[in-house]
Amino acid sequence: MFKQYKLVIFDLDGTLYEGTDHFDYYAEHLKKKVIVHKQLDFQRDYEQMKAGNHSVMIGKAYDIKEDLILTIDPMTLSVTEASKWNGETLSIEEVKKKYQEQLSFDFETMIAIGDGWWLPFVCAKHYGVEDCYSSYVATKEYMVSESFQLEPLPGLNEALVDLKTQSTIVLVTNSDADDVNRLLNELQLRGLFDKVITSAEKPTYTSKLFTDLLEEYQASADETLSIGDNFINDVAPAVLLGMDGVYIHTENNQEELHKNVQIVSSVMDCFSKS
Repeated sequence: MFKQYKLVIFDLDGTLYEGTDHFDYYAEHLKKKVIVHKQLDFQRDYEQMKAGNHSVMIGKAYDIKEDLILTIDPMTLSVTEASKWNGETLSIEEVKKKYQEQLSFDFETMIAIGDGWWLPFVCAKHYGVEDCYSSYVATKEYMVSESFQLEPLPGLNEALVDLKTQSTIVLVTNSDADDVNRLLNELQLRGLFDKVITSAEKPTYTSKLFTDLLEEYQASADETLSIGDNFINDVAPAVLLGMDGVYIHTENNQEELHKNVQIVSSVMDCFSKS
């Protein structure tokens, strides 16, 4: 898979490690902030989200102010459908009136539900939780504690070392520097990347960051690959720049999203196809 690429860009969370226990920990931490008589409703909704039986799901967006779940075109970021929490959909006319422009994600009022971190967050916001960040920090601390076992993907270290002999490899993540250093240590990946960009604020700045990397490493778009588990953050911006993308989707049952995008269930699948 990597032979033609001069530059390969990796996401971190959900890409270079797997597992979902930390999402459940995050949800449990947030649930405690929900008003007591609504906590069972929170838990029920979160479990339905994980099972794919809720209107909130990965790949959609959430308008916090309007409490609406939005179906979007990931390439244009335009809204194609909007539904209430109970699944009731708005009319086409209502959708067009409310969302005339492409979405801009500020993660305060408009959320791109790109991966498993956002399911408990959106659920908490629906139930009136104002402070989600402290729960996120607590979850990241849990992830580097003895109580949490973050298992390195077998063979990933060796595969990246081998990839470095032919390509520049860069890590671009929304996690902050301290979290990234701890995670890379746990994953036995520290020191492998030619460049590490933390607190990237994807998807807001993805296109600019990728454009800067193309210039810095003198790589053309068709010589560059972006790999991540968040289509909106990592893949769509790359494809719009003319790059190729690999979308990591654990169920691996998505229809073809774009001719320049491959769908895999694990980052290790990329190396097995090399």
